Amino acid sequence: MPYTYILRCVDDSYYTGSTWNLQKRLAQHQQGEGARHTAKRLPVELVYFERYERVEDAFHREKQIQGWSRKKKEALISGNTNELHPLAECQNRSHYAGFDSLKPALEANHPLDEVKRKSSHVGNAGFDSAQPAAKASAQSKDTEG
Repeated sequence: MPYTYILRCVDDSYYTGSTWNLQKRLAQHQQGEGARHTAKRLPVELVYFERYERVEDAFHREKQIQGWSRKKKEALISGNTNELHPLAECQNRSHYAGFDSLKPALEANHPLDEVKRKSSHVGNAGFDSAQPAAKASAQSKDTEG
C-alpha cells in the first residue's frame, strides 16, 4: 500500500517522502541508505504518515507537503487541520501593499472560491487514513502480533 510520510531528523528538520513499504523505507533511512538529507541527519523519527490506494496520489501528496512551510507541516503532524487553511495564506506584509482599498473586494471575489465550491464534493482522498505516527505505530503494533 502506498504511503506519504514525514520524518523528523536529529537536527529538527523535516523530510517528506512517499513509498510502497513504509517499514522498509524507514529502515533504509535509519541505515543511511535513504535520501541524502536524512543520511546526514540520523537518527530520524517517523512523525506522520498517510495511506493511499494509488501510488500517484501518495507521490502528489508528497510534493504538496514539500511545498509547505514548517508551521503548516507541524499543524498537519499535530492533527490541527483547522490551522492548515490559514497557514496557506500569504504571510508577507507586502501582499496587499498599495491595494488596501481593494482587499475586501479581492477577498469577496477570489477566483479560488469557485474552485473550492466545485471541488468540495470530492473530499480529501487519503486524508481519512491520515494520522500522526505515534497513533499509527500504536495501531500497527496492535495488529502485528
